[in-house]
Amino acid sequence: MSTIALDAAALESLVSAAVAAPSIHNSQPWRFGLRPETSTLEVRAAGERAVPATDPTGRALHISVGAAVLNLRVAARHLGWAPEVRLLPDPADPDLLAAVRLDTSARVQVPGAEALYTAIWRRHSIRTPFSGDPVPPAVLDELVVAAREEDAHLELPGHEETARLLGLTAEAERRGTGDAGRRAESRNWVHSGELPPYGIPARAIGPKDREGHLPMRDFTALRPLEHRTAATFEREPRIAVLVTDRDARADWLRAGLALEHVLLSATVRGVRASLFHQAMEWPYLRWAAREPHRGPGHVQMLIRLGYGPEGTPTPRLAVRDVLEPGA
Repeated sequence: MSTIALDAAALESLVSAAVAAPSIHNSQPWRFGLRPETSTLEVRAAGERAVPATDPTGRALHISVGAAVLNLRVAARHLGWAPEVRLLPDPADPDLLAAVRLDTSARVQVPGAEALYTAIWRRHSIRTPFSGDPVPPAVLDELVVAAREEDAHLELPGHEETARLLGLTAEAERRGTGDAGRRAESRNWVHSGELPPYGIPARAIGPKDREGHLPMRDFTALRPLEHRTAATFEREPRIAVLVTDRDARADWLRAGLALEHVLLSATVRGVRASLFHQAMEWPYLRWAAREPHRGPGHVQMLIRLGYGPEGTPTPRLAVRDVLEPGA
């Protein structure tokens, strides 16, 4: 079994994959540090890129970082390691959200690992209409398994429950646009012209639903000069609900791993996705999103799945901007 060098080129590949993960408002709230004495890549919260009005508890920040850790794990397997991931490895260091040890070469190839790695670079959030073609049950089953592998659940609600969840999302969207602090914060993450390497380009916002059926997030928060155009969205959206058994910080990180595993698996199958997080940002609405007949659980994200264009990429911070000095 050969030893893999954790050199500058490998570090560049690992972090490039990690920062391609989705994050709330494309805030990219992560930093990375290499501990060469233990061949460990540490992943920290970048509080300067938090969204405190929208995410006061940091739950969405943890989900974002968890998604980056999933990409990091996939990239490590692609390079030939058998990565060991520890979540919240040091209780005395709350900003240290994960540590990925890279001192063991993989004995066997994990099935599907290469396809997931390739999907990292093709996955984009979609904010435009889908075709309306149904996602086959076999593909949905694969996504359920992907979430389960990360200790989470992906539930597939029926028509009535989907309508109820979209209603909660619409209520959250109304509350968000009516809240001055959240409205200003959302606008600050939208950029036009020369773009910084984070946030949402104005061209990537997407239209609103002409019929008001799908409550797509209005990042411009009703700013007249950037009012979104209208389009016809699919009438029967396929919504999936990402759920964890508990709701502690480690569970939020696991939700991020599960979310990205689901999104990459969907990308492999040509399925596009957009995220409905609005109802998760209001405690009462998030609690109401639970399906009481399925027993206890904590909803972390609603995922819209379907078929359509690949989507508009959003910018990413350069590796040098997220690596701690000396890494």
